[in-house]
Amino acid sequence: MILDRHPAGFVASDQDSILAALQKISANQSRIVFLVDEHGTVTGSLSDGDVRRWLISETAPDMTRAAGSIANRSFLSVSEGTPLSEVSTLIRPGVDRIPVLDERGRLVAIATPGMATVRIGDRQIGEGQPSYIIGEIGNNHQGDLQLAKDLVDNCVDAGVDCVKFQLRDMASLYRSGSSESAGEDLGPQYTMNLLAKFSLSADDMLRALDYCAERGLDAICTPWDLSSADVLHEYGVPGYKIASADLTNDELLHHVAAFGDPMIVSTGMSTEQEIRGAVQVIRSHGTPYVLLQCQSTYPAPYKDVNLRYMDRLARIGESPVGYSGHERGWHVAVAAAARGAHVIEKHVTVDKSLEGNDHKVSLLPGELAQMVREIREVEEALGSDRPREVSTGELMNRVNLAKSLIAAKDLLPGDTVRAEDVEVKSPGRGLQPNRLDDLVGRVLHRAVAAGDFFYPGDLAGEAQTHHDYTFRRPWGLPVRYHDVRPLLEVSDPDFLEYHFSYKDVELDPHSFFDKGERLPQFFTTHAPDLYAGDFLIDLASPDDAIWERSIREVQNVVDITRQLREHYTCEQDPIVVVTMGGFLPDRHVRPEERRPMYERVQKALEQVDEAGVRLTAQTLPPFPWLMGGQQFHNLFMDPEDTAWFCETYGRRLTLDVSHTKLAANFAKRPFSEYIDLMGPHIEHLHIVDAVGVDGEGVQVGAGEVDFRDLAERLDRLAPDAPFIPEIWQGHVNNGEGFFTALDRLEQWF
Repeated sequence: MILDRHPAGFVASDQDSILAALQKISANQSRIVFLVDEHGTVTGSLSDGDVRRWLISETAPDMTRAAGSIANRSFLSVSEGTPLSEVSTLIRPGVDRIPVLDERGRLVAIATPGMATVRIGDRQIGEGQPSYIIGEIGNNHQGDLQLAKDLVDNCVDAGVDCVKFQLRDMASLYRSGSSESAGEDLGPQYTMNLLAKFSLSADDMLRALDYCAERGLDAICTPWDLSSADVLHEYGVPGYKIASADLTNDELLHHVAAFGDPMIVSTGMSTEQEIRGAVQVIRSHGTPYVLLQCQSTYPAPYKDVNLRYMDRLARIGESPVGYSGHERGWHVAVAAAARGAHVIEKHVTVDKSLEGNDHKVSLLPGELAQMVREIREVEEALGSDRPREVSTGELMNRVNLAKSLIAAKDLLPGDTVRAEDVEVKSPGRGLQPNRLDDLVGRVLHRAVAAGDFFYPGDLAGEAQTHHDYTFRRPWGLPVRYHDVRPLLEVSDPDFLEYHFSYKDVELDPHSFFDKGERLPQFFTTHAPDLYAGDFLIDLASPDDAIWERSIREVQNVVDITRQLREHYTCEQDPIVVVTMGGFLPDRHVRPEERRPMYERVQKALEQVDEAGVRLTAQTLPPFPWLMGGQQFHNLFMDPEDTAWFCETYGRRLTLDVSHTKLAANFAKRPFSEYIDLMGPHIEHLHIVDAVGVDGEGVQVGAGEVDFRDLAERLDRLAPDAPFIPEIWQGHVNNGEGFFTALDRLEQWF
């Protein structure tokens, strides 16, 4: 039985809306909240089941109605001070959160049967949560308050979740009643002398904790004695660390556990029987805790670390577990995170040669930052055990590397496909080879030229029909030179957008038209995403050679666009879409680094002759898939600095909905904010869905974009901007993916 004495996540006002209460129920992941009046008195409970029953009973549910109006007034509760043994008898299926109330009926704790998670500050620690990373400062400040603050700064920069100090009252702690070590064995004498020199006073410790609060960083502390624990309790630390040396100190364990705040307990230097005894002491107070596997030698031999013991420790404690490391390096800590450690603790220093055992097993600031980064990468890589899906990057590489079923000879409508009519060749644009048996024996509804792909539509047996649409703004289709005629046979777009490959820009555009021919549409163009030799346009590059070639390539696309104009009916100058650059292979830059990169882009654009075209910057995703793998974009993602660029230099945007939605997801900001800030600068639109932070090009309706809201905002902010559906592989089977998207978009746009 655990008493959670920080129950804010379980409390809602009885005047809050039902929707607000339901959102709190979802956030605490416990299926219930307790409602309070203006005096803080609990007036009822509201579970997700209560809400479901109310919804079923209502013909027109009003989610703005006060939550108190549907609350359960006959909720189960216990009084503060009720023995835990009695509380535990009340737990039963469907009742696993019992409010503990004071004499005025106010909520002081939540009784739960176990601990999936423990909360310190604003962070949940435990199953399903990222590792809680603690930078152990300990006494590595050498008794210097300023050095302690410097170490806090280093930990903030490294991205840890928490720092940890140690506090001792030497008079209470040692048998001599002071730091005097005469008569002690050599080991204790050495340790006592170090502590006498390098401990912070209680007042300086509180100043260090204040500084952590100023930096927005959780800070916990190890009390080595009762008086130090009282100092920390009076200050109000969010949690306590118990050192391995005190695991058998029942007096200290009882004293700290009685505070009711979370405890992180190291188990080094202890037998399993002693660990079980400590757990029993802490449990007797109902205090939440985490057990840490620890090898208390400095540095610890790898053979003694025994990370697998965390599994057994979790069973012993029935609690979250973690790892406190004293070995050299940080790779073992990363491995511990991969094995499921909910807490990682590593010492940090500014100089490994300083006096004291801890320094030699500590990490320098850069090493600490690298450990944090690698742990987060490993956590991301762990993923889930859900059924395997093909990632966005894999889908792109599958097209390039996989194989398809293609026609071995010219086939006509009405022909029955025979095995000898089909070959297996790359690339992977069409039916996968494992669909051969499904294809053989099918009657074709279309002509398939030798070397062309077979598609899923060839299995359906239905001919493609003509596609007509009505939109409030001009709509178009992405094309290559060879796509134009087939797509115009089955649709009447307002315009076409040429997505050039690096080979396309080497071709004569006039060769694809009859002499004097002018199509009734207008057109736009899109610069190549990739050139031969793995070259990418990067107008922000600090490398002059890359920068200058990028300018030349953009100018070439502009020149081709001007040539194409004679073959189209264009009242306005054609739009040119360019991915301006600013990407890196391995990291995102800091916000303050972006402004000079934008200035570099503008300096490049000033060298481009833009006469006769509307040159636009495409909005970009955080993790573009380039050259078969993930990269890191930095520009035209953040809405504020993108708007600044447009306003400062009079530039216009092609808003790629998928890219910008991914950027919003990555920044954990509402997508609507991005549209509102970028909207006034939109010249052109690529409309497509998105998933997560790198799932771009998703079919409309298969991702996370709220298209109804998007359409309303774009109607207001950029009502005349034309759009194309830029679906990944939408062009295959004569634009099948594009037309599916347009069918779905018509209801909103």
